[in-house]
Amino acid sequence: MNKPTTVECPTCGAPVEWGAQSPSRPFCSERCKLIDLGAWAAEEHAIAGDLVDDELFSNDLPPQRH
Repeated sequence: MNKPTTVECPTCGAPVEWGAQSPSRPFCSERCKLIDLGAWAAEEHAIAGDLVDDELFSNDLPPQRH
């Protein structure tokens, strides 16, 4: 019989079996899922961009008013 695939929860590192029995996968729980979402909302996580592309298209945006 095949051994089920197990991954690490990105938030706490707990093992998570990859399958229908783990509806929050890759997270171990809804709590860990929401912690990660909060980190993205607080801009603690970011996807790196390309500075050349950012500079190329930045003039297309209206100036920001703070």
